[in-house]
Amino acid sequence: MSSPGEYYNSLPPISKAFGTLCFFTTVLVQIQILNPALLYLSYSDVFKNFQIWRLITSFFFLGKFSINFGIRLLMIARYGVQLEKGTFEKRTADFLWMMMFGAISLLVLSAVPFLQTYFLGVPMVSMLLYVWSREYPNSQISMYGLVQLRSFYLPWAMLGLDVIFGSQILPGLLGILVGHLYYFFSVLHPLASGKNYLKTPMWVHKIVARFRIGVQANAPVRPANTGPSAFRGRGYRLNQ
Repeated sequence: MSSPGEYYNSLPPISKAFGTLCFFTTVLVQIQILNPALLYLSYSDVFKNFQIWRLITSFFFLGKFSINFGIRLLMIARYGVQLEKGTFEKRTADFLWMMMFGAISLLVLSAVPFLQTYFLGVPMVSMLLYVWSREYPNSQISMYGLVQLRSFYLPWAMLGLDVIFGSQILPGLLGILVGHLYYFFSVLHPLASGKNYLKTPMWVHKIVARFRIGVQANAPVRPANTGPSAFRGRGYRLNQ
């Protein structure tokens, strides 16, 4: 059995970074070192007071310590990691682009008054869960040892649990919507038409190559020769 440190080091880079940032942001808020009022998405503060960081920090707060917080963190550790290690194996740039597409889409949707959401971490996790459920639709999931269901229905079951536990339903719905948009334009539409409108941009490949984040098979760019890097992930090299 591996130690916690070995397990953590074995995690794929994007899921590990996202989960780590969510965990430590919540810890800092819980011990009152960080004020959540400085984190939430406020477009008036972004444009009037130039608090640009809110466009990023709003994704890393999953709520204070609670059952819901634990569930979201476990979702990243299980479903996000399984996606990155499975469907997106040796496709780090594609996985990073999926996360970027989700973030941009959630920021745009949150600008709509009746869809306004101040913290986007929960919708992002919901998006990951939805994409995972479409990639592994026939897996059997046991919910608390009480109910067995196909993984295809898990995002909707979690949405129901949000209501039971007193959470808002809108964040989960936004995540499902964005997850479906990604899956439609990256998988379903290309299969039907042969056209992929969500092809990973070259600049995302360059980021992965520049900082040696994971690996991208048949990458269109070579990694920069910059020596050791803190962002190297598990030490993969890009295929030639």
